Amino acid sequence: MIYSIDVRIEAPVRDTEVTDRVADAVRNVFPDADPVHEDGRLVAEAHTLDAFSDVLHEQEILDTARRVFLRNSTDEGFSFSLKKQAAFEGVVNFAVGEPDELGEIDVDVRVREPDVEAFIDYVAPETDEGRPVDPVREYGDRFDPEDAEY
Repeated sequence: MIYSIDVRIEAPVRDTEVTDRVADAVRNVFPDADPVHEDGRLVAEAHTLDAFSDVLHEQEILDTARRVFLRNSTDEGFSFSLKKQAAFEGVVNFAVGEPDELGEIDVDVRVREPDVEAFIDYVAPETDEGRPVDPVREYGDRFDPEDAEY
């Protein structure tokens, strides 16, 4: 899929935290991001969510991710927050409810192409019994519709 997105990632760095560890948490789930320290927080930009999507597939949390993305979507994009401690371990854990005392990793995704819903379908496709419905995302270039079992 060809897409054009801008991803802004922000994470507060509390006085009790080591900045490098917070940067590692960001890079563990967004390896294409390069966090920069600004005024008590780390800020990073990225232009892909492919590695993040791979983690969603590996953790088998596509349905959860999809719900979070759609719930927090607009015509321009979507946003979500992640738990910093889980991200430090390379695990995606969406922050919901009461904010964590250390703060979360806040992610804002602006989608230029395709439309927001189509991009969400790409990052976190619909599933059937936990398996992605979109065979092209699942198998990439190896997918041949002639071989598909429907």
